[in-house]
Amino acid sequence: MSSSSTRLSRCRAATTAVIIIFNFCLFFSMSSSLLFRHGNYLARRISPISMGIYKQYQSSSSSVHRKLRSGSCRLYSSNDASKDTVLEEIDPVDLTVADIMNFDLPTNDNNPNLLKIRHTTAHVMAMATQKLFPKIKVTIGPWIENGFYYDFFVPDEQLSESDLKRIKKEMDRIIRKDLPLRREEVSREEARERILKLDEPYKLELLESIRSEPITIFHVGDEWWDLCAGPHLESTGQLSARAIELQSLAGAYWRGDEKNAMLQRVYGTAWETPRQLKVFSLRQAEAKRRDHRLLGRALDLFSIQEDAGGGLVFWHPKGAVVRKLVEDYWKEQHLQAGYQLLYTPHIANLNLWKTSGHFEFYREDMFRPLEVEGEQYQLKPMNCPFHCLLYKDSPKSFRDLPLRWAELGTVYRYERSGTLHGLFRVRGFTQDDAHLFCLPEQLEDEIVAVLDLVQRVLGRFGFRKFDILLSTRPAQSVGSDAIWEKATAALTGALRRKQWPFTVDEGGGAFYGPKIDVKIQDAIGRKWQCSTVQCDFNLPDRFDLEYAGSGGDGARRRPIMVHRAIFGSLERFFGVLLESTAGDFPLWLAPTQLRLLPVVDEVRAYCEQVAEAARRRGLRVEVDRSGNRLAKLIRSAEQDKVPVTAVVGLKEREAGSLSLRVRKKGEIHGALEAFRVLDMLKEAADGAGDEEVDGLEAFIQKVSALAPVIDVGPIEETP
Repeated sequence: MSSSSTRLSRCRAATTAVIIIFNFCLFFSMSSSLLFRHGNYLARRISPISMGIYKQYQSSSSSVHRKLRSGSCRLYSSNDASKDTVLEEIDPVDLTVADIMNFDLPTNDNNPNLLKIRHTTAHVMAMATQKLFPKIKVTIGPWIENGFYYDFFVPDEQLSESDLKRIKKEMDRIIRKDLPLRREEVSREEARERILKLDEPYKLELLESIRSEPITIFHVGDEWWDLCAGPHLESTGQLSARAIELQSLAGAYWRGDEKNAMLQRVYGTAWETPRQLKVFSLRQAEAKRRDHRLLGRALDLFSIQEDAGGGLVFWHPKGAVVRKLVEDYWKEQHLQAGYQLLYTPHIANLNLWKTSGHFEFYREDMFRPLEVEGEQYQLKPMNCPFHCLLYKDSPKSFRDLPLRWAELGTVYRYERSGTLHGLFRVRGFTQDDAHLFCLPEQLEDEIVAVLDLVQRVLGRFGFRKFDILLSTRPAQSVGSDAIWEKATAALTGALRRKQWPFTVDEGGGAFYGPKIDVKIQDAIGRKWQCSTVQCDFNLPDRFDLEYAGSGGDGARRRPIMVHRAIFGSLERFFGVLLESTAGDFPLWLAPTQLRLLPVVDEVRAYCEQVAEAARRRGLRVEVDRSGNRLAKLIRSAEQDKVPVTAVVGLKEREAGSLSLRVRKKGEIHGALEAFRVLDMLKEAADGAGDEEVDGLEAFIQKVSALAPVIDVGPIEETP
């Protein structure tokens, strides 16, 4: 045999060995993955002895399995500087949802390069679109939180989903060309001539709205340009085509005015790397699964009845229970913090809104006035003017301050039908409003107390990660320099006393005072604007609010007014909470805490007796009266996300006991005396008042210590 034949044989043998080893590793990795993903399914179908062996395997091999699945997988805390590098080493497809949520994707705020990428991608997308569809006219194409969009006027047939694929392919070609992006400054007249030559009427209108000169233009190579101030990358080749995705199409009115032409909006997302795009896509898929509109319908919590009108929320019995629990906790915490509760009307004379300035500045967001006995009345868009009237109802002294007034007040605002979105954008909603009236020297202490209350209330619902923004005096404002400086110093001092890191938005405050905004982070890493603390130097002047000072002359002085909300609105907060929990409310908040599952008709009377005893203890309990088989009873409880179910057969009835199954655990515990179960469940639910305590976990621990897991045979469940 020749030396070349020998080398060829050895090469083939080595290749075969590599393939065998690779297939073995792949099989083991897939098998272990299946075992881990479906462990509960398998565990319920094997004997108790086998279950013990399985649990030992699960414990001992979890770390090995993790390494097999994700190679160099290492999870970092949010402040780890090297986490982005490690992200590049991991294939996100192999990570669990929980793993994906632990990564901090870059944002426009903390990554200037990402902002350039998204702005440049928007231009490349518009260029590609006009190359494929020359009759299309461009309008605006800004970056947004997770990507970008561009609005087009489409004179002929509208763009379709298949067109997005064509546009993306053309974008890829432009990126491969590595075209330079060049900034040019021209006079207004020169810009006008170029726009007229291109026949771009929307660009012409945009040019007229630009007040500064010279006019800046960005070119993509020598083939396309747009009015733009930047910033951009140096060339299209710096974009990663595999880190860009065109997501969807939508309609939008030019300038947001329904009287103008309807445009077609193309949404896209762009990232630094394909890995980041994959992580983002997985998060989006998880967010879609948690959509509060779908969960609200599936769990029978709320609905929007179109026969009654868009943007009006109907709370179903289960949703109303959760809302009541939220409201009760809110009221309890405010009373303990020294607030007084108010109730004010839903409507008032239009003159009140003229005095407050709302009619002048917010008229477009208000419903039209109603004619009542020759006078005009207005549905209230805000609660604050009512609280100002109550302040004026009697003379105030410095000894009366601070006043802390809180109200769950329902307000009404006009929203265009195209902007309505589940519970997040509605026409009638309940603000958790509060107003403080205090002396200047009391302000910082009051703000600290407000932030303490914000932390305590939001923590009860599982929100403990905050982003804080302090917004300061804008160019146009009311109030003296001294009062602005004192108020801003008080807000800053309060944040420092809380030791909360914050970002300053210079000039971003309202014209009537500085403010603190609090964003909360949900279970899948999204951030939501929630709480607000806003100083107001305007309404005290408009309503001539005064108090008698401490000097002997009794001089009248203006109080400082503070607007404050923790949830923002109950409806929106409920939607955020629903998506963050995916409908799995904590035990204390679950609309149904215990469901009794009668296996045979003969035990229904016993189930009703237990249910009555549970209600007397303050538990929320149901008896499943469907008559279905046990597997379907359990599956129904899982779908309804009931935390605890009790299987009740003839044996349980005779012994006065319950066999318990806890949601997501998939295990049924041996019989426990019924009243003891109810007492333990009540204690666990009440104990969850401590924000650090998981009531359901505490209950599981107690049950596990008293009753062993039993094998009841195969039980089919939803994934």
